[in-house]
Amino acid sequence: MRRKSINDLLSGSEDRPKTLGLFDLTIMGIGAIIGTGILVLTGIVAATDAGPGVIFSFLIAALASALIGLCYSELTTTIPSSGSAYVYSWITMGEQIAFFSGWTLLGVYITTTATVATGWTGYVASFLKEMGIVLPSAIRYDPFNGGFINLPAVIIVLLITILLTRGMSESKVVNDILVLVKIGIILLFVIVGAFHLKPANWHPFLPFGVKGIFTGASTVFFSFLGFDALATSAEDCKNVQRNLPIAIIASLTISTILYIIVSLVMTGAVKYNLLDVPEAMSFVLISIDKPIIAQIVSFGAILGIIAVVLAFLYASSNIAMSMSRGGFLPPIFSKLNSKTKTPNRSLWLIGIITAICSGLLDIKKLATFANVGSLLIFFLISVSVLLLRKQHPELKRPFKVPGGRILPILSALVCIVLLTNLPGTAWLNYLGWLAIGVIFYFAYSKSHVTY
Repeated sequence: MRRKSINDLLSGSEDRPKTLGLFDLTIMGIGAIIGTGILVLTGIVAATDAGPGVIFSFLIAALASALIGLCYSELTTTIPSSGSAYVYSWITMGEQIAFFSGWTLLGVYITTTATVATGWTGYVASFLKEMGIVLPSAIRYDPFNGGFINLPAVIIVLLITILLTRGMSESKVVNDILVLVKIGIILLFVIVGAFHLKPANWHPFLPFGVKGIFTGASTVFFSFLGFDALATSAEDCKNVQRNLPIAIIASLTISTILYIIVSLVMTGAVKYNLLDVPEAMSFVLISIDKPIIAQIVSFGAILGIIAVVLAFLYASSNIAMSMSRGGFLPPIFSKLNSKTKTPNRSLWLIGIITAICSGLLDIKKLATFANVGSLLIFFLISVSVLLLRKQHPELKRPFKVPGGRILPILSALVCIVLLTNLPGTAWLNYLGWLAIGVIFYFAYSKSHVTY
């Protein structure tokens, strides 16, 4: 339970060029948040959990995310390190909690990226099908869904890994363009779909009752993962104390508005029980006889989802790099490329593992695993705010969560409530990943941690 000195931890980081401004950070946050959630999970959750009441699921998840976002903002501006929850828990709670925070974050980001890449394949297949090209099931689906390997998902993960190894200056330009394209196609969907709304499709509005709303909230919480990835960009930020908290709150606000509008249009244009498909937007447009617009949206989604893959691969490689600095992972993964100043070995480690997961694992299991891990991390983030205030009251805090201890405590309670609504299989998957971590910790990390 030894705790790391803040000064020792920050002095162990290598100097990296400050390439990300407020616009870049906000776009990265929006790009990470608006992805599989709005393009894939919205329809699936509406069909199976909440019906048209999925908008309330999004509101609950957004409220929880906003509380957690405030806690992240205080911690990232007080301790500007790329380690995120791994760093904060090492400083406030000790070595073992730090390792399992980092290990959980790696699992969350890897499975989130794999889920996004899997959803990306659905839009690629839909786009090609409208052009008369049908992808063989063997290379479109994972073994759990009747295929051999999800090859498009594997390819896109490896291509984005290559892009990131070329440096953040090049990557951020590509990311900004992809996110703007994604916002454009979402607005196009909303405008076209708004002319085909049928109020009857919103009845019943809560077909699965109030319980369905909370079950849906636990699932769509996955849709807001991304704002936390911004916390790992602290070492690449210009004016981190000002820009990072603004970017976190701005990206959450914009994303929530878009989620609610898209949910209303989607469930108003097509009956909710028909939306259990991975390419929900293009499905809705085809259903209302707009095949050309569906093609445009599918192509835009193909480009836009790439931005999510980029954001999470970037975040997970930063976590691996930070854990390597502390001795929890082999030192080779903390080395920066001499030319690009990027942790290329960490990027390839994460990229290869993510490619394997996206090619071979089931999308629903991936999403629920990510929810368990992320909610546990967010609980630790909320607690870390309170502990850091008590342990280090002398630290300068450019941003502080308002309301004293009330909001951090409320944030922790919300995480607990959402965790209780997740299925048992998600917990089993998470515990399996944790068991692997226990073995790795005692076999390697425990004897290599540096202080």
